[in-house]
Amino acid sequence: MDGNRDESQRCIEIAKKYIEARNWEKAVRFLEKAERLYPLKEARVLLEAIKKNGSSCGSQHKSNSNNSNKHNDAKGDNHAHENGQIKKEYAPEQLEAVKKIKKCKDYYEILGVNKEASESELKKAYRKLALQFHPDKNNAPGADVAFKAIGNAFAVLSDSDKRARYDQFGSEDEITTRRRHRHSHYHHYHDDEDWDYSRGFEGDISAEELFNMFFGGGMPSGRVHVHRQRNHRRTPQAQTDASYAYMIQLLPILVLVVLSLLSSQLIQPPPFTFDPKGLFTEKRETFNLGVKYYVKKDFLKEYQGRVREVDRMVEEDYIGNLRNQCWKEQNHKEQMFYKAKYFSDRKLYERAQNMATPSCEKLRSVYGQG
Repeated sequence: MDGNRDESQRCIEIAKKYIEARNWEKAVRFLEKAERLYPLKEARVLLEAIKKNGSSCGSQHKSNSNNSNKHNDAKGDNHAHENGQIKKEYAPEQLEAVKKIKKCKDYYEILGVNKEASESELKKAYRKLALQFHPDKNNAPGADVAFKAIGNAFAVLSDSDKRARYDQFGSEDEITTRRRHRHSHYHHYHDDEDWDYSRGFEGDISAEELFNMFFGGGMPSGRVHVHRQRNHRRTPQAQTDASYAYMIQLLPILVLVVLSLLSSQLIQPPPFTFDPKGLFTEKRETFNLGVKYYVKKDFLKEYQGRVREVDRMVEEDYIGNLRNQCWKEQNHKEQMFYKAKYFSDRKLYERAQNMATPSCEKLRSVYGQG
């Protein structure tokens, strides 16, 4: 997989920096991780070179441990104590990536897509960035805020209404945001908390909830929340307007509930089931696809001249059910692949590869592709 190859190459680059710093232990760790992700010749050659000179490397590492640690501190990869707190390890590339996200002018640039990007392109971009910037994987300063920005950008652009509004008014809101940032910078308050990743637009779901939807809760964390607490003072008039707006929003739902209740009284239940139950005991098969279904004893008398119409209804329901189950199977399989990729779990990857999708197989056979 190309994604694994990119991750493997990134691990090799990090390992090279540790080799330059003469930190052999971490270099070996990242090279072994690169081997697990995607076996590249470069990683294997570097590992063999380190192991061949292992004894001398070990002694050099011990004698120069203090210098090595200072060198790592200068690059941002350290475990030193600062102000009573332990600084978490991160690579220089991770910090640069965070800075790059903060410099982005709009949501499209954050996700790295153009303004005509389709839904599938947005999902592909989000998956890649979410794994790269999740705070449990990226410990660089500001990574959690960058993760929020990525989640918020996808939440807005994947909603057609919010995207249309953003395309129309986003630039104006961003101008206001930049002016506010310049003002805060002048007063020395410009930090991660002041950076408004929402740019005047916010999605309806938090970054962590969105991540869990894509990856099945593979990386739970209590430190990421998209929505900020803002103090708003509402006047009585504003509260009245909000209540009125809320009732207007509820009105379509109430109409749908009433219509569904009326329709349930008017629409007759289907004259068949896919399993024998109750009065549906007579087994039949459709003429075209041979789908098995069950009807009542007086079926032929009640539906005389309309048997083919019932057959068509049975086959439509059958194919619809297969499509729904096939989608669930493929989605579950895709989530397993992403988990295996992120956690470098070869066994999980093999399970995902060997996972059966019976509904998809049946669907392909229906369309003559089996």
